[in-house]
Amino acid sequence: MPSKFGVPPEGEKIRSLVEERLKQAKSEDGAKVSVEWRGEQKHLYVISMPVDMLYLNPDTHRIRAQRTLDPAQNEILESEPWSAPAQEYLQQLLTRNPSNPAQADPDYLTLCDELDVFGQREPGIISPDGIVVDGNTRCVALRELGKADIRVGVLPGDTSRRDINNVELNLQLRRDKRREYSYINRLIAIEEELGRGRREEDVARDFNIKTPTLQKDRWVFQMIKDAIERSATDGGAQLRLIDFEDHQEKLREIYRDYSKLAAINPEAAERLKESRLAMVILNYAKTTLRLVEEDFHKRYLDEILTPDLHKAVDDEQLNAPEATQIPGLPGVVVPPASEDEKDARAYTDALLKAKAATQSREKLDPEVVSKAEKILSSARDATDRAAKLAGQNAQLLQKQTAVPERLTDAADDVRQCAVEFAQAKAKQALDEDAFDDALLTLRESLVRLARQAGRTFDSPGDGVAWLLQATKEI
Repeated sequence: MPSKFGVPPEGEKIRSLVEERLKQAKSEDGAKVSVEWRGEQKHLYVISMPVDMLYLNPDTHRIRAQRTLDPAQNEILESEPWSAPAQEYLQQLLTRNPSNPAQADPDYLTLCDELDVFGQREPGIISPDGIVVDGNTRCVALRELGKADIRVGVLPGDTSRRDINNVELNLQLRRDKRREYSYINRLIAIEEELGRGRREEDVARDFNIKTPTLQKDRWVFQMIKDAIERSATDGGAQLRLIDFEDHQEKLREIYRDYSKLAAINPEAAERLKESRLAMVILNYAKTTLRLVEEDFHKRYLDEILTPDLHKAVDDEQLNAPEATQIPGLPGVVVPPASEDEKDARAYTDALLKAKAATQSREKLDPEVVSKAEKILSSARDATDRAAKLAGQNAQLLQKQTAVPERLTDAADDVRQCAVEFAQAKAKQALDEDAFDDALLTLRESLVRLARQAGRTFDSPGDGVAWLLQATKEI
């Protein structure tokens, strides 16, 4: 990242007005706002500035993922960040839903209502040249409401691009009433901080999370970027970061279950990851994803795939590498995946490409888009049936384990009862009549259980034989 943006076109004019108003604020010992500045707290005087004079920050993390949706506009934003088209693009993105920029952001509409009714409560932050460091969305909302001015603190005269980035992040991570970054933009911000050579421990502390949580989010972000790369079609379609915006909890659960399984069976962990990623692409709920185990594809799904899906999977199989050479280690290769793993990965690849195609209608032939839609529809129907089978099996397993688990819990209670019996006896606090009544209740329960077991087992094991014998005379 360059150290400076360069001065905006009206930068000198803005700086002159800022200096004039700062002098007045200092003479009146006016209000101040605190920011973390190069490792220490700095108190900035607050002034009022015309909202139409300021420049929105082209580097703001709030819309870092969304700005790439329109490559032409993004190119203008990068090459001419202070131009009217670039600033208008920023203003538009700041008002839109992070996961669906075609829709207005409900949080932005709420902010507009609050500013209209209560006015601006918290000051923003600007550079001396008029770049909005904190409060970009508030600035846009005030413009839309027809307000003339915005209250802002002003950073020191030698503010650099990195300073602007640091102050924005530090203010965002205070976790006060500011509108939070979206999930994907937060992941981008973390990677950028680590890309500057910072330690994971330090970045995690800044983001108010534990280091293992940061590592989990980095794993998820890498999986997302890998999925985007795998989704690329011959026609130039590809998934985008914002396509994963609403799946935070699902992706984190994939990491959790993947890491547990990878410790004992890496290949099974890969199958689990692929099957669950396919469910994310099809937009299933988190509760349905939990039904997917490592054998989901082979056990439930593969046999009910339609011919068009099987063909799509077979096409992806043809492109799968047999083995991978590790760069820098001559002669060391990763062995090819098993057939089950390749099937699961090829199926997910087919869905990734189909999803990308349906979201790039303007780039692709209508026939290609129609074929992709049929693949996703067929996959959804097949997965509905497979998930139902998996759910029925999960319920059966739950019923099978419920009875012995209840007995184990009862045994724990009896052991604890023996300890408390001894303590009560030693303190002469034992209620003998109540104890006797409770034993009769226990005997009645054991008799009922023995009757059920006697009707069920033709060749009882040691445990059942003991139960039958113990209740035989009752």
